[in-house]
Amino acid sequence: MENSGMDTHLVQRHETLATSEVKVWLNEQNNASFEICEPVAWDDIHLTPELLDAARNSAAIVFGSLASRNEATRKTLSALLELDLIKILDVNLRAPFNTREVVEPLLKHADIVKLNDDELVIIASWFGLSGSTASWPHIYTKPYHWHLVGDTGDKGAFLIHNNEISEHSGFKVRVADTVGSGDAFLAGFLAAYADGKNMDTAITEACAIGAFVATQSGATPDYTKDVIKNFLND
Repeated sequence: MENSGMDTHLVQRHETLATSEVKVWLNEQNNASFEICEPVAWDDIHLTPELLDAARNSAAIVFGSLASRNEATRKTLSALLELDLIKILDVNLRAPFNTREVVEPLLKHADIVKLNDDELVIIASWFGLSGSTASWPHIYTKPYHWHLVGDTGDKGAFLIHNNEISEHSGFKVRVADTVGSGDAFLAGFLAAYADGKNMDTAITEACAIGAFVATQSGATPDYTKDVIKNFLND
């Protein structure tokens, strides 16, 4: 994180729990399945005055549903979600932390929700919905008033915003592995969103960054804005 120029003074260090480890398996198409090991240090994040003050002075908080799997971090996250800022949820439906009872309280707080097509089908079923995404926009304004960002992998992506759907068919690339592509996709979307770009541009840039990361080995390859700009222009 420091090598990437990030401020790490709020990163908590745990006396006994290890840094998170995720075991990744790739199939013949280089798509990944994961084992997110536990317990690890991010299962025991505590609310400090410094953390609360930083959150109060932030524009947004990005959080994943897996952060609720342990009581300590869940309590910290719950406190932060009561603050007046934009709340962005990255859904990760990983058993056994993928039940409606675990995930729905987080959905209720979220302003922007990012999920993949499988997760969308599961969550829609909780509300008695089925069929294509085109038949579902109303759920994202009732009852939760979400913006919804869907990363559908090799099928591209979609965005539901103000009851309108924007779609992108994705970029065809030679895949090294898909690890980190979804996170890069969300980061690309949020960067465009924060810059006030229109939704079609935001979803295009998100797809481009996610696709580029899939061409590289590992979850966090180095790249610059110029790399992505060239990717978009190819």
